[in-house]
Amino acid sequence: MERTQNPPVSLAEALTTFDDVWSPRIVAAVNDYDVRLARAEGEHVWHVHDDTDEFFLVVEGELTIGLREKDGEEESERAVVLPRGSVFTVPRGTWHKPSATPGTAILLLEPTGTPTTGDAHDPVPDHVDSTTGHAWHP
Repeated sequence: MERTQNPPVSLAEALTTFDDVWSPRIVAAVNDYDVRLARAEGEHVWHVHDDTDEFFLVVEGELTIGLREKDGEEESERAVVLPRGSVFTVPRGTWHKPSATPGTAILLLEPTGTPTTGDAHDPVPDHVDSTTGHAWHP
């Protein structure tokens, strides 16, 4: 199968084409993974991806990821603060809840078809789009 060439994507320009928060746009693909760009502000929802890690890159602003982790029978919570330019991977099976300051933008790398609210989640607030990503058009 022949691969088609895609034009380069300016993340700064792509961010000017939408305002919705927690509603990622698929700006590229790598093998069977989506490269998703999203605006983020306020809190997302506690959720877990049972079978895949979730990669975050902070393009603008600051992202905090709350994590619920188990050490044997003990469960604890901690938060990872990611300033602009930082990357972090949430391991599969880890409950997590992103939150962001106003003006934050993130890039996510996830297998195509992965729901933004994971395989299990708390009630989804109205400002969070439970999706597998939206097609982005320049």
